[in-house]
Amino acid sequence: MDAPLIVRAVPPLDPDAPEARRWLEDELLKPEYQNAKPTAFDLAMQAVGDWIADLFRGAGGVPGPIVTLIVVLVVVALVVVAFLVFGAPRLRRARRSAVPLFDDHDVRDLAAIRAAAETAARVGDWPLAIEERFRALVRGVVDRELVQVHPGTTARGFAVAAARPFPSERDSLATAAAAFDDVRYSGGTGDVVVYDELTRLEQRIVDARPAGAPDVEAEAVR
Repeated sequence: MDAPLIVRAVPPLDPDAPEARRWLEDELLKPEYQNAKPTAFDLAMQAVGDWIADLFRGAGGVPGPIVTLIVVLVVVALVVVAFLVFGAPRLRRARRSAVPLFDDHDVRDLAAIRAAAETAARVGDWPLAIEERFRALVRGVVDRELVQVHPGTTARGFAVAAARPFPSERDSLATAAAAFDDVRYSGGTGDVVVYDELTRLEQRIVDARPAGAPDVEAEAVR
């Protein structure tokens, strides 16, 4: 017996116009064609490039300085448009990398240091609570970029520097630095009174507008 004849459906090789148009539309909808499609920005830049090229090709009778001026004006216009569309470039990062505090390379953020101070205070570890609260004070001022520190900066050195943007707190800053040095280096025990005063000082610094700052200061780190 002869094998059954298998007939495969194949598209007509000579489609009419509507069928051919449908095939073309289906083909162009495939992802590889869509991904290769130029964006509006690509088309705009291509148009500008073509216009400048045509300008140079047709500038045989135009003085060179005038052509140069036209090109410069076009570039300036493009920069203005880019600023309007994309905004000004960020010349500074929103937040610098954490700066190490003092000589133990402490790079914790403000929230972590405050949490450590509050935890120590809850259990009555006043030396640690005072040390951490002073570190929170330093971190807050450094994060506001009002004082620069490096790993070798001392507590007293910070107090002197911080007194420039906060002159009304000069004495309190010096007292806070002395309290930090006492519990960290001299075996001082501290107490809740010292800790509470440090906490109030930190909050006053947070709320204060630095000397010489504009009327509308950037929001303080809280």
